[in-house]
Amino acid sequence: ATLKNSKKAFGTSVNQYEHSSSVLGCTMAFSVIDGSGGSGAKLPVIYWLSGLTCTDRNFIEKAGAFKAAADYGVLIVCPDTSPRGVEIAGDNDSYDFGTGAGFYLNATEPKWAANYKMYDYVTKELPAIINSTFATTGKQSIMGHSMGGHGALTIAFKNSSMYSSVSAFAPICNPTQCPWGIKAFTGYLGEDKTKWEEYDAMLLLKAATSPLPFSDILIDVGDADDFLPQGQLLPEKFKEACEAKGQAVTLRFQPGYDHSYFFIATFIAEHVAFHAKFLK
Repeated sequence: ATLKNSKKAFGTSVNQYEHSSSVLGCTMAFSVIDGSGGSGAKLPVIYWLSGLTCTDRNFIEKAGAFKAAADYGVLIVCPDTSPRGVEIAGDNDSYDFGTGAGFYLNATEPKWAANYKMYDYVTKELPAIINSTFATTGKQSIMGHSMGGHGALTIAFKNSSMYSSVSAFAPICNPTQCPWGIKAFTGYLGEDKTKWEEYDAMLLLKAATSPLPFSDILIDVGDADDFLPQGQLLPEKFKEACEAKGQAVTLRFQPGYDHSYFFIATFIAEHVAFHAKFLK
């Protein structure tokens, strides 16, 4: 990976890198908040998955996570949300499909299958780059927002031995039952709904044959989030599934907060602290 730019914030290095992705077939950027303060200490990694329309920079520039990264001694890694510059017909027609909307899955529909493999990118290619570029402890956790909250939950559930903990802000908990998910899954995965179930956090939890190794899952949702009444997020369905399975979950409805980075910035330090407990 090639360093594109570097800034200092709260003692951390805030770096953006570019690399050629063999998984996605394009050049990708990712950003890292390095909480080591130049000490050379090995750090655990927290992956942040962003939501619809975002790049690797939204979290970096809006979440204000620098002090938390320094205080808890972690690397926070922010990938992009889709392949870039692959130019597939229709990939820029809407904000919630195609560019900026990779949904952290491996597409199977022929038109998208060659490039739209964000699941493999986040679980395989990117961690290999991070672990060879930085001094890491080998421990990692994952968190995300909205579409990225969906990504964090599904990736953690499908690879529970790889991640020490998982949290989310306003995640799309049950995408097979909400407009965003139905649109994305139809486009990327086709009409066979059994394929959709592989990328639905609520259904993955329901189908789990053994308990997940997460002693808690932290989820924050603003109670003034416009997407809640639209039925895009469905956190209450997720909580019901957790309770039915005996899976601990801390679902907090935060009064007056919406879906934006103002909300994320308010609670990000609590999420970093949550992960730091499990990354020791």
